This record gives sequence, C-alpha cells and structure tokens, in this order.
Amino acid sequence: MNIDNSARLSYQLIDKTDSEFLFQLDQNPEVMRYINGGNMPTRKNISEVFIPRHNAYKNVEKGWGLWKVTVIATQAEIGWILVRPMDFFSDQPTWHDIELGWRFLQSTWGKGYASEAAIHLQQLLAKQPENKSFSAIAVKDNLGSIVVMKKLGMKYIKTYSHTNSALGDEDVVLYRIENNQARQK
Repeated sequence: MNIDNSARLSYQLIDKTDSEFLFQLDQNPEVMRYINGGNMPTRKNISEVFIPRHNAYKNVEKGWGLWKVTVIATQAEIGWILVRPMDFFSDQPTWHDIELGWRFLQSTWGKGYASEAAIHLQQLLAKQPENKSFSAIAVKDNLGSIVVMKKLGMKYIKTYSHTNSALGDEDVVLYRIENNQARQK
C-alpha cells in the first residue's frame, strides 16, 4: 500500500534504515513522558527491540506498520503514525479493529501535523472493508493525544488497565470510531 501526500505531509513505511530517525525522535523526555515515563531508549533498544516489534506487525499490503511523516516543504522528518490490529501483541488480536498511534517531535506539537497525518491514514484505511473500526489508546493524562483522537471523530469507550511492556500495567483511555464505509459495503 502506498500513501499519497496529504496537504503538508508525505508518508513512507519505516524500515530498519530508519533506526537513527527513531532513536533521535525518542531522545526527548517530553516525547517519551506518556510512553515509558520519560526514559529515552538506547540505539541498541531501537535495533534489538523496537524494530523487531515493528517488523512483527508490518504488512505492506494492508498498510500496517509505522509510517514516517515528512513535511513536504522542508523535507524534515517529524514523526510517525502507527497502524496495526488492536491488541496485536496479545493472545487475542482484534484483526478488524485497527489501532492508530502517533509520535512526533516536540517542536512540531500544536501545528496540526499529528491530526493531519492520522486523519489522512484513517481515511485511506477506511476504504478497506475488513477494517470495521479504528481505535487509539493513551494514558489518561496525555491530553494532546486525546485531542487528536477527538479530531479523528473517535469517541471515548472506556478507561482500563493496559499491559505495557515498558511500564507494566497502566490506566489508559480507549477511543474508537466505527468505519462507516465498511458498513455501506
């Protein structure tokens, strides 16, 4: 699957050659604050843990993976959008519910890039009838991510204890939007 450009952004599926980009993105404690308590991963962690986890759910045909987001005007690589089945690493993945996630450089926050990218990818993925819904989770204090969820049209579903390999169990909010295009088919 190829993702066409949106108004300001271009998209490319991340691969192992993007290790340094992934490392640099995660070197800000504020970026990592709601992900792992502000700890910054090592290059070894990126190459031996993060990239292999990404490769486990990456599916080019379905559009699953991490999509690197680049500003067209400057060619600055500013973040990524995650696309994978909800609960992928559990015993019961939800194949028809696609999880969306995002991580962006702090210098880009508040400029609408995460919303533009997430909405663009969700709208393209909505054309696949097997995608019945789209979900996102965030730590309940991560108000920036919750704003993006609401801009996607997602509605609050519940707060629950989510097992995070980095932090153990933590309370997160789950937001979801049904895929109206899938219902019409």
